[in-house]
Amino acid sequence: MTLTDDQFTQVFTDWDLETLYTDLASAKGRRLTPVEKLHLRGLLSGHSPSEIAEKLSKSVKGVEVDLCSTLYQYVKNLVGKSNGKVDNWRNITEWLEGAGYRKQIPVEVLSDDHFSVKILVKRANVVLEKNQIAIDINLRIIAPTSSESMSKDTEVTETNPSLSID
Repeated sequence: MTLTDDQFTQVFTDWDLETLYTDLASAKGRRLTPVEKLHLRGLLSGHSPSEIAEKLSKSVKGVEVDLCSTLYQYVKNLVGKSNGKVDNWRNITEWLEGAGYRKQIPVEVLSDDHFSVKILVKRANVVLEKNQIAIDINLRIIAPTSSESMSKDTEVTETNPSLSID
């Protein structure tokens, strides 16, 4: 680990950083600097630019300028929003998550009759807009195909037509 790898370490388990670093380097045209990687990890950890600056004992304005002139541009190019505007630093995390850089960890559910199902949440977005909360969830349910695994009484119904299951 380099000197800067000891900051914002949670992202190493939650995000595919090696792929993200490689892809952002392609968008940039050369490798990311250690400072760019550190700032990116701070954002992916859920820290605002001012919180990143505070944790790193840096100037808030300096971190904001660095992000705007570097990482924000690389991410916009990477996710195809080069003409878009970064309205909020959280856009970066949302865009990268939507592009599939967050690691997917399946959850195994075991019911009372020992029917095992793996559920993989591929993407979940929560949007607060005009005093309403919209939650979009894209999940994959992996269940055994054997008829022995499912009882005759098992019924699968779609209760929410806006929920898509693939």
